[in-house]
Amino acid sequence: MTLALSACSSTGGKRAEEERARGAAGPAAVDTPRWKIAMVTHSGEGDTFWDIVRSGAEQAAAKDNIEFLYSHDKEAGKQAQLVQAAIDQGVDGLVVTLAKPDAMKAVVEKAVRAGIPVVTINSGQDRSKDYGALAHIGQDEVTAGEAVGEELNERGLTKALCVLHEQGNVGHEERCRGVRATFDGTVDNLYVDGTNMPAVESSLEAKLQSDEKVDSVVTLGAPFAATAVKAAKQAGSKAQVSTFDLNAQVVRALKDGELTFAVDQQPYLQGYQAVDLLWLYNYNATMLGGGQPVLTGPQVLTGDDAEALEEYTRRGTR
Repeated sequence: MTLALSACSSTGGKRAEEERARGAAGPAAVDTPRWKIAMVTHSGEGDTFWDIVRSGAEQAAAKDNIEFLYSHDKEAGKQAQLVQAAIDQGVDGLVVTLAKPDAMKAVVEKAVRAGIPVVTINSGQDRSKDYGALAHIGQDEVTAGEAVGEELNERGLTKALCVLHEQGNVGHEERCRGVRATFDGTVDNLYVDGTNMPAVESSLEAKLQSDEKVDSVVTLGAPFAATAVKAAKQAGSKAQVSTFDLNAQVVRALKDGELTFAVDQQPYLQGYQAVDLLWLYNYNATMLGGGQPVLTGPQVLTGDDAEALEEYTRRGTR
C-alpha cells in the first residue's frame, strides 16, 4: 500500500492548521527555486514536542521559499514507509529522525543513493553519518543525561527513577545511561507504555509506594512530567520531579515549584536549522558541522527561568 505524505498536525484540527498558517505567513526572503523538502519523524499523535519542531521547520520553509511536507508515525516500519513515499515524490531534501535506527537504515541509504540530501534531527546521532546524512542536529543524549545526574547531585538526592516511555528508543536509553554515569546515587529504569497515560500514572504510583527511597523522578518527555507529579502526590511520595523537554505546562509547573528543573534541547531550532541547512546545501553546497553533530542542547532550566520562557511557550517556539 502506498502511503501519501500527511500534512496533518500531530495535534490535529482546523485550528492548529490555521495557527501554523498564520505563523508561516509572509513573503519568502529569497528568490531561489521552490524546492520541496519532507520531514518524517517518529512522533506519536498529540505530542506537543513535535509541534514545536514542525513550527520551526515551517518558519524556515516560508523564509526559504520551500514547499514543506510533514509526516510522522511512532512505529518505525511505518515511518520508513513514509520516507519511501517522500523518495517517490522526488523531494529535494529530506529530514528524518532515527529513534529506531535499524528500521530506518535501508530507506535512508536509498534516499542518499537517489541523490536526495538528508539531514537527521533529534535522535540517531551515532548512526547519522554512517547512513550517509549530511549532518545531525540535536542534543547529545548521553551528555544531556549527564547534566541531569550532576543537577541531582547538587540537590543532594540519592535514588532516581528514570521513566522510559518508548520501548526501543535509543535516545531514551542514552539519556538514562547519562544520568547513571554522573549521578552519585542509584538509578532505576522504569519502562512504561507512553501511549497509555493512565497506565503510566499507575505504574509510577505503584513504584513510588513500593520504594520509599526514591527521591527523584526523571521523565524523558514533557507530557509525562505532570503525570509524574500527580503520581508522586497520590503515592504520598516526596520525590522531586524533573523532566527532559519543555511545553507550556512544564513551564507553569516550574514556576509553581511542582517541577525542580527541565532539560531543553530547543526543538524549534532543530526543525528550523534542518530546513535552512538543506536550503543552503541546495543553493550553495554548504553544510554546518564538518561531519560532527550540530548541538541544540542541553540547557538546564529552573523556576528562575519560567517567567521569561512563558512568552515563548505561548507562541509555540519553546
